Amino acid sequence: MQRARKRFGQHFLQDTGVIDRILTEFAPDKTQSIVEIGPGLGALTLPLLRQTETLKVVELDRDVIPVLQKAAEGVGHLQIYQADVLDFDFHQCQQGDQALRLLGNLPYNISTPLLFHLFTQLDCIADMYFMLQKEVVDRMAAKPGNKAYGRLSVMVQYFCEAKNLFDVPPEVFSPPPKVMSAVVRLLPYQNKPYVAQDENLFSDIVRTAFNQRRKTIANSLKGKVTAEQLEMVNINTKSRAENLSVEDYVNLSNLIKQG
Repeated sequence: MQRARKRFGQHFLQDTGVIDRILTEFAPDKTQSIVEIGPGLGALTLPLLRQTETLKVVELDRDVIPVLQKAAEGVGHLQIYQADVLDFDFHQCQQGDQALRLLGNLPYNISTPLLFHLFTQLDCIADMYFMLQKEVVDRMAAKPGNKAYGRLSVMVQYFCEAKNLFDVPPEVFSPPPKVMSAVVRLLPYQNKPYVAQDENLFSDIVRTAFNQRRKTIANSLKGKVTAEQLEMVNINTKSRAENLSVEDYVNLSNLIKQG
């Protein structure tokens, strides 16, 4: 039996009830272009392939690829990209201009950098359904003023609508992680509610603010923004990073951009 590799942060899903629920929420269709990230031993891959007949997967671990290939024989057409998903260009999975649907039980140790990598490729992504550490999903969906609200919350909610679909206990994995998991749905906005004129500047302002989240926003952004500029976009100078909404950060970055 294939063993999970600690260096890849692997926890293999093995509960058929959870797998069925994920696929019910995902609702795959044969006409769609679907890519699974980190298929592992194929717990999600094979039931998904039975429904779609064709599937693309991105897998880093060379050792599990022969296992996947053998398991998929007679089930459907499985195309495997052996690659580090943090460097992977998802545009190569597209057929024509059809947007991709992404699914995956993501390794916990790369979940945040992977999300930021995916945000740079949303032009080819229709939606994303991921199993992640529950704490990360809580942060993704947190609202201003909540202790879980941070840089990840702002950046996820700038690009996508995030919804926690359901929580998943450790015992459905092998080996069991030490934390709860959750399945999140991310729907990239076709038209963002708030548009940053310079997304790199916006990202930098958000990062800087939360790097010193205990300070007031006037102090954490000192040198980048003045108290007068904060007041121009109706931000209280005594607020802290977690008190500002996505709209606040967009308005502030746009004001700075305009000079």
